[in-house]
Amino acid sequence: MTLDAWIAVAVVATIFPLMAASRLGPDIILLGAVIVLMTLGVLEPAEALSGFSNSGLFTVAFMYVLVASIRKTGGIDLIIRYVLGRPKTERGALVRLLLPVASLSGFLNNTPVVATYIPAVMSWSRRLQRSPQRLLMPLSFASILGGTITLFGTSTNLVVHGLLVERYPDLIMGLFDLAWVGIPVAVVGLTYLIILGPRLLPAREGLANVFANPREFTIEMEVDREGVLVNRTVEEAGLRHLQELFLVEIERDGNVVSVVGPGEQLKGGDRLVFAGTSDAAVELQQIRGLIPSRESASSLEKEFKERRLVEAVVSNQCQFIGQRIRDGRFRTLYGAAVLAICRGGERVRGNLGQVRLQPADVLLLEARPPFIERHRQSKDFLLISELNGSARPVHEKAPLAWGILLGAVLLAALGVVSMLNAAMLGAALALLTGCCSVDAAKRGLDSQVLLTIAASFGVGAALQSSGAADAIAGGVLNIVGGNPWLLLIGTYCVVALLTELVTNNGAAVIIFPVVMAAAESLGVNPMPYVVAVMFAASASFLTPIGYQTNLMVYGPGGYRVSDFLRVGGGLNVITGVIALVLIPFVWPF
Repeated sequence: MTLDAWIAVAVVATIFPLMAASRLGPDIILLGAVIVLMTLGVLEPAEALSGFSNSGLFTVAFMYVLVASIRKTGGIDLIIRYVLGRPKTERGALVRLLLPVASLSGFLNNTPVVATYIPAVMSWSRRLQRSPQRLLMPLSFASILGGTITLFGTSTNLVVHGLLVERYPDLIMGLFDLAWVGIPVAVVGLTYLIILGPRLLPAREGLANVFANPREFTIEMEVDREGVLVNRTVEEAGLRHLQELFLVEIERDGNVVSVVGPGEQLKGGDRLVFAGTSDAAVELQQIRGLIPSRESASSLEKEFKERRLVEAVVSNQCQFIGQRIRDGRFRTLYGAAVLAICRGGERVRGNLGQVRLQPADVLLLEARPPFIERHRQSKDFLLISELNGSARPVHEKAPLAWGILLGAVLLAALGVVSMLNAAMLGAALALLTGCCSVDAAKRGLDSQVLLTIAASFGVGAALQSSGAADAIAGGVLNIVGGNPWLLLIGTYCVVALLTELVTNNGAAVIIFPVVMAAAESLGVNPMPYVVAVMFAASASFLTPIGYQTNLMVYGPGGYRVSDFLRVGGGLNVITGVIALVLIPFVWPF
């Protein structure tokens, strides 16, 4: 290999462990790799920026706008309202949940589907008196299985198809071509989840009851009307820097002051709500001018228009990962106070200010109403839902939003226009008809995913142009002995393994040129290998970090990594075997 090829291989070899172990986002790591490759002369500027002009990337971007219109108008809530119902058995509940989710995920991005379903499933499971742990992991897995049915199903499918068309302009796939393999994979996978899921999944307490009783994690005191604290600020009263407690809110004359600042002036009769350990109540009782609250009902159980109680799932990209809540100035940055933390299905005990945040921690937050919309698309949180909030009303434009999406799908499926053109038209109509505002469309764009895809193209181009892809492909052919079946199996296994450790888009795009070079050297049809990359990149069932939706349900479901290995291991094997058997029949070597 040339020097450029060795550099490209070294950079790629560094990328994967960094993405698996580092808290840096995959977009930052891949962009950094592109910069290194350009600086060392391996990549030309045009090659480095090629991903930003790929049709697959823009199709993904416009699909995000279409999905935002469905979500904004309450289109997914409409499905939830009419489909869930009141099944009599646990398997009946799984059927009502998984079939619609898999169907929706064939045409919508998985993340918003699962994000909308999680709070609905939590409240639904309480009504049915079922453990949410039996439902949330199957929910994530069903969305992944549904994404394999169509090219619109996942961003990975669209991106790999964009690479395919760029390399082989004559090998354009239809919207439903993947269904020949995707439907059998989804049917068998869903059957596995419905029949074996209840036997394999635990029924621990999970998040459902952890936050149920506010008195367990709050202490309420009252400002004595005749005491020394009247008309003093929070800072002057010594309530700003308590050791194991912090002041969350003040209830005053039927209203509430949320996220209390140090300059807030105390009034006689104010009811102060503190978060922390019950043992720390002694500290409050020693402060002159404070007396125990005389009301029986907790302030957090009351409804105030100025205050929201929300659950937020911490992302692995959150800037506070590894930091203590107090040191990280969480409250200052987000305008929200942490009342309690759930980790692994159990509430974290002790001094909240000293707790170091971990990915998939579920936070119970007290915040002002704008917090939900402001941070719903934040990279710091995977999911934000209002605690015990009523279902959002279904907007009258929901049928129109669904109609626009269906029209875009039909245009692409019938070959009237390309998938990119169909997505563009759909996004434009969603904006023009008011189904989606410009702000909602901007918030709906997942910039991290888009940057990851674009940068992956640059790394893939370096492997191709430097000759590294051909050299690696030659080594792979020696291992498989020139057997196309073994190459197919190896391709699937390598991509499936990488997608469990790093981003699925990055794994697919970087491996793509190597696999194509190997197929060309064998002189066989590249299509089986393209489809294998698509399916393997979506087969992420083994770990909570392998796929965004897995991490989203990990915290709320109170799961452990062993739960994913137990349920996802069998599903990985089943879906892999079915895909590898069917792919060569639909796309012969």
